[in-house]
Amino acid sequence: MADLLTTDEAATYLRLSERKLYELVAQGAVPCTKVTGRWLFPRAALDRWVTAGLIAPAALAHVAAPPIVGGSHDPLLEWALRESGCGLASLPEGSEAGLRRLTRGEVMAAAIHLHAHEDDAQVNVATVAGAPGLHDAVVIAFARREQGILVAPDNPLKLSDVASVAQSGARMAQRPLGAGAQLLLIALLARAGLAAHDVSLLKPVCPTGTDVAQAVRSGRADCGIATRSVALAAALEFLPLTWENFDLVLRQRDYFLPGPQRLFAFLRSAAFRERAKELDGYDIDRVGEVLLVN
Repeated sequence: MADLLTTDEAATYLRLSERKLYELVAQGAVPCTKVTGRWLFPRAALDRWVTAGLIAPAALAHVAAPPIVGGSHDPLLEWALRESGCGLASLPEGSEAGLRRLTRGEVMAAAIHLHAHEDDAQVNVATVAGAPGLHDAVVIAFARREQGILVAPDNPLKLSDVASVAQSGARMAQRPLGAGAQLLLIALLARAGLAAHDVSLLKPVCPTGTDVAQAVRSGRADCGIATRSVALAAALEFLPLTWENFDLVLRQRDYFLPGPQRLFAFLRSAAFRERAKELDGYDIDRVGEVLLVN
């Protein structure tokens, strides 16, 4: 079967009448596109739509999500949510947890920075594009951030990368499973030919990068992964590892709501640029750019 289905093919594929399919199209409830006057239906998107159980009564399909940004924690994003007056609260639990809540309609947006063994530059967009239940998602660029290893001033163990952390036996603070920093650690260990058990990972886990910094400052941990901005705020030494994409994900219908629009307008302001420069470790050249319309 072709990757793009015509109306009659899609109706047969979904076991619906063409009339019912047109009703769903009119409601914006089914993934489709119009090309030269004809409706076409991407078969892979239809599969995700059905798998996610998104064929639902109209009253249930458009229940407003609570005005919360879930996902990853970031100092610049937290500041922007407060200063923009957007009315969006923050629930930082990690990138993958944020995507799960977004899929279930428990948050309006998710902040993500995902990592894989290869091609990290595209992993955020690729993950959202293939995620069941996010057929109507849009990905908006927030910033590129510098991630690294936080250590005490003067780097007493002379660490340089994850391999040196493993070799030295340094106690490393860790983030929850599914958090972007933890995914980065796993990817870096794999690239170095190491596994998680090769590193002395401390428990309990640290919910945010700020908690990682506190663990290092208190002496409970020798090191941990977080952003340059977190290291600077905590007066810790920062060992650069990589730059990553930090993006926002939300549903297309929520993108146009007053809260998100107020936030996106603020991201274009001089105050936001100045704050990013002050915190350090951010590249905001593409802020607000639409990276994906699913």
